[in-house]
Amino acid sequence: MILILLSLTNTNADAQQKKLQKATFGMGCFWCSEAIFQRLNGVSAVRSGYEGGDVIDPSYEEVCTGTTGHAEVIEITYDPSKISYDELLAVFWKTHDPTTINRQGADVGTQYRSVIFYHDQEQKETAEKYKAELNQTHAYGNPVVTEISKEQPFYTAENYHQNYFNKNKEQPYCRLVILPKLDKLDQIFKDKLKH
Repeated sequence: MILILLSLTNTNADAQQKKLQKATFGMGCFWCSEAIFQRLNGVSAVRSGYEGGDVIDPSYEEVCTGTTGHAEVIEITYDPSKISYDELLAVFWKTHDPTTINRQGADVGTQYRSVIFYHDQEQKETAEKYKAELNQTHAYGNPVVTEISKEQPFYTAENYHQNYFNKNKEQPYCRLVILPKLDKLDQIFKDKLKH
């Protein structure tokens, strides 16, 4: 009987894991992006890293030169029964400026580009549809330049980049740059936040 229960428990755990999906977004500095998506109900994990370049396992210093081709991105693990990919995209579009090429605020370089790395055809189509609608309605006044690309190898950033805002809330960058973005998130997406 115990073996059957253990077997059922493992099966249920496996089924639960299979239900989780991934989304990968680049929207400037990954410290900001990570802090935003960590707060969403249905998001179980957010990892900061690098994607879209041609150097294997680059360091932060290498990516910062802008010569590796990588973007600073976050890899989100989420439960689609609690938050949809469409909802994640809505947060993505509203919490950064998708109309500037290779820059977000004071952060300039290809590593800060607005980019969506899709994990399947459905994500690709959803992102492309959303981008087209934003451009057709002139939602931002300027064209949305977000790159939409097939997922590439994701390289996890160094440990000190992970969970950065939560560990460094008193740092000036966190107070002056990240906190206002979180305030905006609270205003626009209050019903999507963890309690």
